[in-house]
Amino acid sequence: MTNSVFQGRSLLAEKDFTKEELNYLIDFSIHLKDMKKRGIPHRYLEGKNIALLFEKTSTRTRSAFTVASIDLGAHPEFLGKDDIQLGKKESVEDTAKVLGSMFDGIEFRGFSQEVVEDLAKYSGVPIWNGLTDEWHPTQMIADFMTIKENFNTLENITLVYVGDGRNNMANSLLVTGAILGVNVRICAPKALFPSEEVINYANEFAAKSGSQLMITDDVAEGVRGANVLYTDVWVSMGEEDKFEERVNLLKPYQINMDMVNKTGNTENGKLIVLHCLPAFHDVKTEYGKMVEEKFGITEMEITDDVFRSQYGRQFEEAENRMHSIKAIMAATLGNLFIPKVS
Repeated sequence: MTNSVFQGRSLLAEKDFTKEELNYLIDFSIHLKDMKKRGIPHRYLEGKNIALLFEKTSTRTRSAFTVASIDLGAHPEFLGKDDIQLGKKESVEDTAKVLGSMFDGIEFRGFSQEVVEDLAKYSGVPIWNGLTDEWHPTQMIADFMTIKENFNTLENITLVYVGDGRNNMANSLLVTGAILGVNVRICAPKALFPSEEVINYANEFAAKSGSQLMITDDVAEGVRGANVLYTDVWVSMGEEDKFEERVNLLKPYQINMDMVNKTGNTENGKLIVLHCLPAFHDVKTEYGKMVEEKFGITEMEITDDVFRSQYGRQFEEAENRMHSIKAIMAATLGNLFIPKVS
């Protein structure tokens, strides 16, 4: 497979790509990471200009796109929510046409999936979804890249996501895992199970790939045999009024050492723990202090001992955002032939 398969395409949601295409992006990410570590230049986007549109704040996504662009020889231009009139004084269609005439590719991180799809429809250049309320595809390439680095394969891997099963991370992990043939379980309270639409997507892909899926509220059943325990914050951006509800619902789904032991895979490198960050594993944040004062807990979705344990791979995962985003941009926008990767 060469980059001609990807040339000019947008990455809006994982469901738009095949198993072979996603595997290529994962392997290409690993290849580019190796090149960077060895100091080998890979300026596939020399002279390109990249617009970074951010309705939602970010540490990893903004940093990853910025460094990836520069490593590839491109110029990134950050446009925050106060810099653009997207959907306020100027329609998404008009904004897309203007930016598409000036930039070679556009990243969007915001709330509405419809906005990122309209940017792709009207801009005429590749659009990369840096996160919406429905999907987080750039995170998925980094996540499954991290899993492959740790296990040297995605075959026979069981990933268990615990926590809020209705958010963009749960959606993306369930569907991407189903496409790739990874066994995925969503372990969440019934009130926070994935939507029927997302489950149907995943089941369709699993029927082709052989992925075994499970949606359960039973923690012991859900995490048994897990190779990857994955969690995310209990309260997403824009849902800050739901802290009390989520804390009460999700306490039993906290990744702690008891849950780790329930996997039965605590020895011989059979288990890793992932978190897309930021993580509330202590009270060294404003949110952490607020939750301690209101609810009397000092850790939320993951305990500090697990976060800092031998199982934690969240900082490798965070670094891999940059390598995977670099692969996505190079494959979809690069003019040069992208070498075959194994």
